[in-house]
Amino acid sequence: MSRPHPRPARQQPGQNSGKLHPRNRHQGRYDFSRLMAADTGLAAFVIQNGYGESSIDFADPAAVKALNRSLLKSDYGINDWDIPEQQLCPPVPGRADYLHHLADLLTSSNKGVRPKRNLLAVLDIGTGANGIYPLIGASEYGWHFTATDINPDSLANVQRILDANPAIAGKIHLRLQPSADAIFDNIIGEDDWFDLSMCNPPFHTSMAEARAGSQRKWNNLGKEKLADATATILNFGGRDAELWCPGGEAAFIERMISESAKIPGQCFWFTTLVAKAENLPVLKAALRRVNALEVREVAMRQGNKRSRFLAWTFLTPSQQAAWKKMRW
Repeated sequence: MSRPHPRPARQQPGQNSGKLHPRNRHQGRYDFSRLMAADTGLAAFVIQNGYGESSIDFADPAAVKALNRSLLKSDYGINDWDIPEQQLCPPVPGRADYLHHLADLLTSSNKGVRPKRNLLAVLDIGTGANGIYPLIGASEYGWHFTATDINPDSLANVQRILDANPAIAGKIHLRLQPSADAIFDNIIGEDDWFDLSMCNPPFHTSMAEARAGSQRKWNNLGKEKLADATATILNFGGRDAELWCPGGEAAFIERMISESAKIPGQCFWFTTLVAKAENLPVLKAALRRVNALEVREVAMRQGNKRSRFLAWTFLTPSQQAAWKKMRW
Protein backbone atom coordinates (compact mmCIF):
# COMPACT_ATOMS: atom_id res chain seq x y z
CA MET A 1 0.00 0.00 0.00
CA SER A 2 1.22 3.53 -0.69
CA ARG A 3 0.44 6.70 1.20
CA PRO A 4 1.35 10.35 0.63
CA HIS A 5 4.40 11.41 2.56
CA PRO A 6 3.51 13.74 5.43
CA ARG A 7 4.86 17.25 5.00
CA PRO A 8 7.99 17.59 7.19
CA ALA A 9 7.42 19.88 10.15
CA ARG A 10 9.97 22.08 11.88
CA GLN A 11 12.78 20.02 13.35
CA GLN A 12 12.80 19.42 17.06
CA PRO A 13 16.22 19.16 18.71
CA GLY A 14 17.20 15.55 19.20
CA GLN A 15 14.60 14.10 16.83
CA ASN A 16 15.52 13.01 13.31
CA SER A 17 17.79 16.03 12.84
CA GLY A 18 20.26 14.02 10.75
CA LYS A 19 20.06 13.18 7.08
CA LEU A 20 17.54 10.42 6.71
CA HIS A 21 17.05 8.86 3.31
CA PRO A 22 15.08 11.26 1.05
CA ARG A 23 12.19 8.80 0.76
CA ASN A 24 12.00 8.26 4.52
CA ARG A 25 8.59 9.40 5.78
CA HIS A 26 9.96 10.57 9.12
CA GLN A 27 11.81 13.76 8.26
CA GLY A 28 11.94 16.53 10.85
CA ARG A 29 10.15 16.50 14.18
CA TYR A 30 7.31 14.18 14.94
CA ASP A 31 3.87 15.63 14.26
CA PHE A 32 2.28 14.54 17.53
CA SER A 33 -1.13 15.98 16.67
CA ARG A 34 -1.31 13.76 13.61
CA LEU A 35 0.10 10.76 15.46
CA MET A 36 -2.34 11.09 18.35
CA ALA A 37 -5.20 11.31 15.87
CA ALA A 38 -4.05 8.02 14.37
CA ASP A 39 -3.64 6.30 17.73
CA THR A 40 -5.30 7.92 20.72
CA GLY A 41 -3.26 5.76 23.11
CA LEU A 42 -0.21 7.92 22.41
CA ALA A 43 -1.81 10.96 24.10
CA ALA A 44 -1.14 9.58 27.59
CA PHE A 45 2.61 9.82 26.95
CA VAL A 46 2.91 13.20 25.22
CA ILE A 47 4.59 15.90 27.31
CA GLN A 48 5.98 19.38 26.82
CA ASN A 49 9.76 19.32 26.56
CA GLY A 50 12.23 22.03 27.51
CA TYR A 51 11.61 23.81 24.22
CA GLY A 52 7.88 24.08 24.87
CA GLU A 53 7.09 21.53 22.17
CA SER A 54 5.28 18.23 22.27
CA SER A 55 7.46 15.19 22.83
CA ILE A 56 7.66 11.99 24.87
CA ASP A 57 10.07 10.72 27.50
CA PHE A 58 12.38 8.61 25.34
CA ALA A 59 13.66 6.86 28.46
CA ASP A 60 10.18 5.43 29.08
CA PRO A 61 9.78 2.13 27.17
CA ALA A 62 5.99 2.37 27.25
CA ALA A 63 6.14 5.82 25.66
CA VAL A 64 8.56 4.65 22.95
CA LYS A 65 6.34 1.67 22.20
CA ALA A 66 3.29 3.92 21.93
CA LEU A 67 5.15 6.24 19.56
CA ASN A 68 6.21 3.34 17.35
CA ARG A 69 2.68 1.94 17.31
CA SER A 70 1.35 5.29 16.17
CA LEU A 71 4.04 5.73 13.49
CA LEU A 72 3.35 2.30 12.06
CA LYS A 73 -0.40 2.91 12.01
CA SER A 74 -0.35 6.44 10.62
CA ASP A 75 2.39 6.05 8.01
CA TYR A 76 2.24 2.38 7.02
CA GLY A 77 -1.31 1.30 7.80
CA ILE A 78 -0.16 -1.30 10.35
CA ASN A 79 -2.87 -1.98 12.92
CA ASP A 80 -2.60 -3.44 16.41
CA TRP A 81 1.21 -3.52 16.54
CA ASP A 82 2.55 -4.52 19.94
CA ILE A 83 5.47 -6.38 21.49
CA PRO A 84 5.82 -8.21 24.80
CA GLU A 85 7.58 -6.52 27.68
CA GLN A 86 11.38 -6.68 27.59
CA GLN A 87 11.46 -7.22 23.82
CA LEU A 88 13.46 -4.92 21.58
CA CYS A 89 11.47 -1.82 20.60
CA PRO A 90 12.98 -0.54 17.34
CA PRO A 91 13.13 3.10 16.24
CA VAL A 92 10.94 3.18 13.16
CA PRO A 93 12.77 5.97 11.24
CA GLY A 94 16.12 4.18 11.39
CA ARG A 95 14.63 0.82 10.43
CA ALA A 96 12.89 2.41 7.44
CA ASP A 97 16.20 3.93 6.32
CA TYR A 98 17.81 0.51 5.89
CA LEU A 99 14.95 -0.57 3.64
CA HIS A 100 15.11 2.56 1.49
CA HIS A 101 18.85 2.11 1.00
CA LEU A 102 18.25 -1.52 0.05
CA ALA A 103 15.81 -0.34 -2.60
CA ASP A 104 18.56 1.94 -3.91
CA LEU A 105 20.97 -1.00 -3.92
CA LEU A 106 18.63 -2.90 -6.22
CA THR A 107 18.20 0.17 -8.41
CA SER A 108 21.96 0.62 -8.73
CA SER A 109 22.22 -3.00 -9.88
CA ASN A 110 19.54 -2.49 -12.53
CA LYS A 111 20.90 0.44 -14.56
CA GLY A 112 19.24 3.02 -12.33
CA VAL A 113 15.76 1.51 -12.61
CA ARG A 114 14.06 0.08 -9.55
CA PRO A 115 12.85 -3.46 -10.23
CA LYS A 116 9.14 -3.14 -10.95
CA ARG A 117 7.90 -6.62 -10.22
CA ASN A 118 6.17 -6.88 -6.88
CA LEU A 119 7.38 -10.41 -6.27
CA LEU A 120 10.83 -9.44 -5.04
CA ALA A 121 11.82 -11.72 -2.19
CA VAL A 122 13.65 -10.54 0.91
CA LEU A 123 15.04 -12.65 3.75
CA ASP A 124 15.03 -10.98 7.19
CA ILE A 125 17.41 -12.71 9.60
CA GLY A 126 16.35 -12.31 13.24
CA THR A 127 13.07 -10.48 12.77
CA GLY A 128 12.36 -10.46 16.54
CA ALA A 129 8.96 -10.02 18.12
CA ASN A 130 8.48 -6.67 16.39
CA GLY A 131 8.74 -7.82 12.74
CA ILE A 132 9.58 -4.26 11.87
CA TYR A 133 11.47 -4.76 8.60
CA PRO A 134 8.88 -7.02 6.92
CA LEU A 135 6.01 -4.82 8.09
CA ILE A 136 7.52 -1.62 6.68
CA GLY A 137 9.03 -3.26 3.59
CA ALA A 138 5.82 -5.02 2.59
CA SER A 139 3.80 -1.84 3.11
CA GLU A 140 6.24 0.58 1.48
CA TYR A 141 7.54 -1.50 -1.45
CA GLY A 142 5.25 -4.51 -1.73
CA TRP A 143 8.19 -6.87 -1.24
CA HIS A 144 7.63 -10.45 -0.10
CA PHE A 145 9.46 -11.37 3.08
CA THR A 146 10.62 -14.52 4.76
CA ALA A 147 11.19 -13.54 8.39
CA THR A 148 13.25 -15.83 10.61
CA ASP A 149 14.02 -16.07 14.30
CA ILE A 150 15.29 -18.62 16.82
CA ASN A 151 12.58 -17.68 19.33
CA PRO A 152 9.16 -19.24 18.65
CA ASP A 153 7.49 -16.75 21.00
CA SER A 154 8.83 -13.88 18.89
CA LEU A 155 7.44 -15.41 15.72
CA ALA A 156 4.12 -16.04 17.45
CA ASN A 157 3.87 -12.33 18.25
CA VAL A 158 4.64 -11.37 14.64
CA GLN A 159 1.94 -13.80 13.52
CA ARG A 160 -0.53 -12.08 15.83
CA ILE A 161 0.32 -8.75 14.18
CA LEU A 162 -0.09 -10.29 10.72
CA ASP A 163 -3.49 -11.70 11.70
CA ALA A 164 -4.56 -8.12 12.44
CA ASN A 165 -3.26 -6.88 9.06
CA PRO A 166 -4.64 -9.15 6.33
CA ALA A 167 -3.76 -6.67 3.58
CA ILE A 168 -0.04 -7.48 3.92
CA ALA A 169 -0.13 -10.80 5.78
CA GLY A 170 0.20 -12.73 2.53
CA LYS A 171 3.49 -11.01 1.79
CA ILE A 172 5.21 -12.13 5.01
CA HIS A 173 6.06 -15.72 5.86
CA LEU A 174 7.68 -16.84 9.10
CA ARG A 175 10.33 -19.51 9.56
CA LEU A 176 11.77 -20.79 12.83
CA GLN A 177 15.53 -21.24 12.95
CA PRO A 178 15.99 -24.40 15.04
CA SER A 179 19.71 -23.90 15.69
CA ALA A 180 21.16 -20.98 17.63
CA ASP A 181 24.46 -21.55 15.80
CA ALA A 182 23.03 -21.25 12.28
CA ILE A 183 21.95 -18.30 10.14
CA PHE A 184 21.15 -19.41 6.57
CA ASP A 185 21.49 -23.12 7.28
CA ASN A 186 18.06 -24.71 7.95
CA ILE A 187 16.36 -21.66 6.42
CA ILE A 188 17.21 -21.45 2.72
CA GLY A 189 16.02 -24.50 0.80
CA GLU A 190 17.06 -25.67 -2.66
CA ASP A 191 14.12 -23.92 -4.30
CA ASP A 192 14.49 -20.59 -2.45
CA TRP A 193 15.70 -17.48 -4.29
CA PHE A 194 16.10 -14.14 -2.56
CA ASP A 195 16.81 -10.79 -4.16
CA LEU A 196 18.02 -9.46 -0.81
CA SER A 197 18.89 -10.71 2.64
CA MET A 198 19.02 -8.30 5.56
CA CYS A 199 19.98 -8.48 9.22
CA ASN A 200 20.34 -6.33 12.31
CA PRO A 201 22.78 -8.56 14.21
CA PRO A 202 23.37 -8.68 17.97
CA PHE A 203 26.34 -6.41 18.57
CA HIS A 204 27.46 -7.03 22.15
CA THR A 205 29.75 -9.86 23.23
CA SER A 206 28.09 -10.41 26.62
CA MET A 207 25.23 -9.30 28.84
CA ALA A 208 27.68 -7.19 30.86
CA GLU A 209 28.70 -5.29 27.72
CA ALA A 210 25.03 -4.84 26.78
CA ARG A 211 24.31 -3.38 30.20
CA ALA A 212 27.20 -0.94 29.87
CA GLY A 213 25.96 0.17 26.46
CA SER A 214 22.45 0.73 27.76
CA GLN A 215 23.81 2.68 30.71
CA ARG A 216 25.56 5.02 28.27
CA LYS A 217 22.25 5.57 26.48
CA TRP A 218 20.61 6.24 29.83
CA ASN A 219 23.30 8.80 30.71
CA ASN A 220 22.90 10.48 27.32
CA LEU A 221 19.24 11.02 28.13
CA GLY A 222 20.29 12.92 31.24
CA LYS A 223 19.23 10.23 33.68
CA GLU A 224 21.14 9.28 36.79
CA LYS A 225 22.67 5.84 37.14
CA LEU A 226 20.21 3.16 38.14
CA ALA A 227 20.94 0.96 41.10
CA ASP A 228 19.72 -2.07 39.17
CA ALA A 229 21.73 -2.46 35.97
CA THR A 230 19.21 -4.93 34.60
CA ALA A 231 16.54 -2.25 34.78
CA THR A 232 18.62 -0.17 32.37
CA ILE A 233 18.60 -3.03 29.87
CA LEU A 234 14.87 -3.46 30.19
CA ASN A 235 14.29 0.24 29.72
CA PHE A 236 15.71 0.14 26.22
CA GLY A 237 14.31 -3.30 25.48
CA GLY A 238 15.86 -6.41 24.11
CA ARG A 239 17.17 -9.55 25.69
CA ASP A 240 19.28 -12.58 24.96
CA ALA A 241 19.94 -13.07 21.23
CA GLU A 242 18.59 -9.62 20.36
CA LEU A 243 21.43 -7.85 22.16
CA TRP A 244 24.44 -10.12 22.44
CA CYS A 245 26.07 -13.34 21.32
CA PRO A 246 29.49 -14.98 21.91
CA GLY A 247 32.04 -12.97 19.96
CA GLY A 248 29.59 -10.14 19.39
CA GLU A 249 28.72 -8.55 16.09
CA ALA A 250 31.97 -9.46 14.30
CA ALA A 251 31.68 -13.19 15.08
CA PHE A 252 28.00 -13.27 14.09
CA ILE A 253 28.61 -11.58 10.73
CA GLU A 254 31.68 -13.72 10.00
CA ARG A 255 29.47 -16.78 10.47
CA MET A 256 26.91 -15.19 8.16
CA ILE A 257 29.57 -14.60 5.51
CA SER A 258 30.81 -18.18 5.79
CA GLU A 259 27.29 -19.61 5.40
CA SER A 260 26.49 -17.28 2.50
CA ALA A 261 29.39 -18.76 0.54
CA LYS A 262 27.62 -22.15 0.66
CA ILE A 263 24.61 -20.73 -1.22
CA PRO A 264 26.26 -18.22 -3.58
CA GLY A 265 23.61 -18.41 -6.28
CA GLN A 266 20.48 -18.22 -4.14
CA CYS A 267 20.65 -14.57 -3.10
CA PHE A 268 21.53 -11.60 -5.30
CA TRP A 269 22.66 -9.31 -2.47
CA PHE A 270 23.51 -10.50 1.02
CA THR A 271 23.46 -7.55 3.45
CA THR A 272 23.83 -6.82 7.14
CA LEU A 273 24.00 -3.79 9.36
CA VAL A 274 27.40 -3.18 10.98
CA ALA A 275 27.07 -1.13 14.16
CA LYS A 276 30.79 -0.93 14.97
CA ALA A 277 32.98 0.65 12.29
CA GLU A 278 36.05 -1.01 13.82
CA ASN A 279 34.66 -4.39 12.71
CA LEU A 280 34.72 -3.47 9.03
CA PRO A 281 38.34 -4.47 8.24
CA VAL A 282 37.96 -7.99 9.62
CA LEU A 283 34.61 -8.44 7.89
CA LYS A 284 35.93 -7.25 4.54
CA ALA A 285 38.85 -9.64 4.96
CA ALA A 286 36.36 -12.45 5.56
CA LEU A 287 34.56 -11.52 2.35
CA ARG A 288 37.82 -11.65 0.42
CA ARG A 289 38.49 -15.13 1.80
CA VAL A 290 35.18 -16.46 0.46
CA ASN A 291 35.76 -14.75 -2.90
CA ALA A 292 32.78 -12.38 -2.87
CA LEU A 293 32.79 -10.82 -6.33
CA GLU A 294 31.48 -7.41 -5.27
CA VAL A 295 31.36 -5.77 -1.84
CA ARG A 296 29.72 -2.47 -1.00
CA GLU A 297 29.69 -0.43 2.19
CA VAL A 298 26.63 1.86 2.36
CA ALA A 299 26.67 4.71 4.89
CA MET A 300 23.54 5.83 6.71
CA ARG A 301 22.78 8.47 9.32
CA GLN A 302 19.92 9.05 11.73
CA GLY A 303 20.31 12.13 13.91
CA ASN A 304 23.75 12.03 15.52
CA LYS A 305 24.04 8.30 14.91
CA ARG A 306 26.14 7.10 12.01
CA SER A 307 25.65 3.59 10.76
CA ARG A 308 26.27 1.50 7.70
CA PHE A 309 25.56 -1.84 6.11
CA LEU A 310 27.70 -4.23 4.13
CA ALA A 311 26.41 -5.82 0.94
CA TRP A 312 28.07 -8.57 -1.06
CA THR A 313 27.28 -10.81 -4.01
CA PHE A 314 28.81 -13.91 -5.53
CA LEU A 315 27.03 -13.53 -8.86
CA THR A 316 29.09 -12.89 -11.99
CA PRO A 317 27.94 -10.20 -14.44
CA SER A 318 26.35 -12.84 -16.69
CA GLN A 319 24.60 -14.46 -13.72
CA GLN A 320 23.33 -11.06 -12.60
CA ALA A 321 21.96 -10.35 -16.07
CA ALA A 322 20.14 -13.67 -16.12
CA TRP A 323 18.74 -13.08 -12.62
CA LYS A 324 17.43 -9.63 -13.55
CA LYS A 325 15.84 -10.88 -16.77
CA MET A 326 14.04 -13.66 -14.95
CA ARG A 327 13.02 -11.87 -11.74
CA TRP A 328 13.10 -8.10 -12.21
